[in-house]
Amino acid sequence: MGEPDISVFKTTGSKWLLPVSEFFGFPLDQVNFLACQVFALGAAFWFRLYLGPRHASPLARHAVATLFGVSFVIFCFGWYSAHIIGLVLICYCIMVRASIHNIHRYSMITAMGYLTVCQVSRVFIYNYGILSTDFSGPLMIITQKITMLAFQLHDGMSKAPGDLTAEQRRYAVSSRPSLMEYLSYHLNFLSVLVGPCSNYQDYAEFIQGTHVQRRLKRPSATSNGHNGLDKTPELDPSPLGAVVHKVLVCCVCMLLFLTLTKALPISYNVDIIFFSQAPFLTRLAYAFFSIQAARPKFYFAWTLADAINNAAGYGFRGVDENGKACWDLVSNLNIWGIETATSFKTFIDNWNIQTGVWLKMVCYDRAPRYATALTFVLSALWHGVYPGYYFTFLTAIPITLAARAVRKTCHQYFLSSGVLKSFYDVMTWAATQLAICYTVMPFLLLAVEPTVLYYRSMYFHVHILSILTALVLQPKQRGAQPAHSNNNVKGN
Repeated sequence: MGEPDISVFKTTGSKWLLPVSEFFGFPLDQVNFLACQVFALGAAFWFRLYLGPRHASPLARHAVATLFGVSFVIFCFGWYSAHIIGLVLICYCIMVRASIHNIHRYSMITAMGYLTVCQVSRVFIYNYGILSTDFSGPLMIITQKITMLAFQLHDGMSKAPGDLTAEQRRYAVSSRPSLMEYLSYHLNFLSVLVGPCSNYQDYAEFIQGTHVQRRLKRPSATSNGHNGLDKTPELDPSPLGAVVHKVLVCCVCMLLFLTLTKALPISYNVDIIFFSQAPFLTRLAYAFFSIQAARPKFYFAWTLADAINNAAGYGFRGVDENGKACWDLVSNLNIWGIETATSFKTFIDNWNIQTGVWLKMVCYDRAPRYATALTFVLSALWHGVYPGYYFTFLTAIPITLAARAVRKTCHQYFLSSGVLKSFYDVMTWAATQLAICYTVMPFLLLAVEPTVLYYRSMYFHVHILSILTALVLQPKQRGAQPAHSNNNVKGN
């Protein structure tokens, strides 16, 4: 699949920036998106300095955040924005009218069902979305927020505190939000285009002006390792340093995107001439570097979104043991953790972090059994119906099993000296990065034909090696319990 020709690309969004799009040669929808995010960064500073809790009521802050957000959606997607706004309004009606005992079920079915219908239409009607504006990203974020809030309402209004985990108690919502609060949470300009999804209670505290102070007063044991009451600053910490740092990271990522990403297109991995003439090691090396070069696009979008939230004063987690403010509450990735990951789990834990939080909140912690499998199914459905997504998820299963088997069997032999441990870390880093490359390639190729062609060019070597490794190193179980017997999570 080659790069789409922007001359045939159609957008339903605003055409005000069409001259800019034509001058730089970028699709108009991408130009519109970037323009809105840059404007949002400036608006976020204004929102914090001139529409802060000391200067405006929560209602005014909700209204302005919603107005900006809806404007961005209409500017970027035109009439397609009706899908996003319409789903929010439909689910608000469900929240108001449905029994609190079933609100989470109805909201999940409605939001996930509508998202799936839209994603199916993009694959089978709009030719993999190449010829139309992609509004599925914001719809995916909206779906996360709708379902997370519905489950938290269910926790707060229909369950006894003793039936909830500590995290569920912290984020339980004890009363239904008003229409303005509901619209603001889902459509605010800070997260409507890229996310991330965050907990309703955190967002409500941010609007009310208690977000920072509550976290400064929280003991370190309940704030994920951050805070130290003896190091609490006298004044509310400024996000300026965090925002500047993240904007600089965005600039580097944009530079890499304009150079490396353009120079190493993913589609070249399945070029027939390259496939038939290049040696295996050359194809493997190109696949590795092209996947590395594809990441700056995601780094840029998520880091800029994080900077926008911080600029508005949202995203404060607490202070560390040195009294330094930590503005990573709604961060969606940890670039250093990704690039230095020595295991599949470490990579996943640092990539699309808030989606992992959502999956844990609405599925993993609530499944009566088979929590991992059900979470996998929900994640696959949420991502969409492109065949490449399912190739990625299915390929990850044997690789994960093999990685666990290797660690359980071999890790102990490399702990006797620093040299051996360093050697182990280097080898597992290389294996992890190559395995990630092999696994996520279909996620970017999307379709069946290029995916199969790519795996053929790689001789399915990671599939074969991971399956053999998992079988050979599988520990012998004595008196094994059923797979679900160790799962202590409660059903919903």
